Amino acid sequence: MSAADAAALSALIRSRRSVRDFLPRPIDKHVLDAVLEDANWAPSWSNTQPYRVAVASGALRDQLAAELCELFDRGMSAQRGGALAKLKLLLTRRGLPDGDFDTQFTYPNDLQPRRRETGRGLYDLLGIGHHDRAARDSQMRRNFEFFGAPTVLFLFAHRGLREFSVLDTGVYLQTLMLSAQAHGLATCAQGALATWAGPVRQAFEIPAPYRLICGVSIGYASAHVVNDFNPGRAPPTTLRAAPAQRIGSVPK
Repeated sequence: MSAADAAALSALIRSRRSVRDFLPRPIDKHVLDAVLEDANWAPSWSNTQPYRVAVASGALRDQLAAELCELFDRGMSAQRGGALAKLKLLLTRRGLPDGDFDTQFTYPNDLQPRRRETGRGLYDLLGIGHHDRAARDSQMRRNFEFFGAPTVLFLFAHRGLREFSVLDTGVYLQTLMLSAQAHGLATCAQGALATWAGPVRQAFEIPAPYRLICGVSIGYASAHVVNDFNPGRAPPTTLRAAPAQRIGSVPK
């Protein structure tokens, strides 16, 4: 690889963003196929490729958006409501998360600062106040509208390789997003789309060992201000070597 190639790759990596507002313009089939073919060359554990991808466009995409938004609305109504609303949710189970992975958890303390900084920066850019629950819920709901993208991908990881299939799916995802960027497309990887797996499982024939881990909205970025958001990155963090033990010492 030449120095020019290396510089181009670095520029491509650094130019990728999580886009949160898309144009309705459909993706040409040959462009999407090229992106998926590139992603297929991602490395994986013993070349097992322990992941699958489901593609939804057109009417199927619209159907999934409607169903996921309904589930989100029911869940938020119960969460913002009183005890009776929560009891109704538990009894009907319509709106309760049914994902293969739990997407609602508390972040570890050492990871909270970056999470809060990123969230604060995004909402400040959108003019959404900290106590404006309605605006925050509306922005969160946009996840399940796929931010207006014409196509959404759902990624599944094989349970048989445990965390290693999840690792491989992440490598596949990054390869896919970089290829999309090189082809003039924008993406947003969304863990939120793994909250409800039911509608996705009904829409596709998914082999039993595969678990829904995330979705990816893909299309052409709009000129909305939200797409100017750039949280940056902390400096590279490498671990220091442990102090050398004295010769003959035995760890306790």
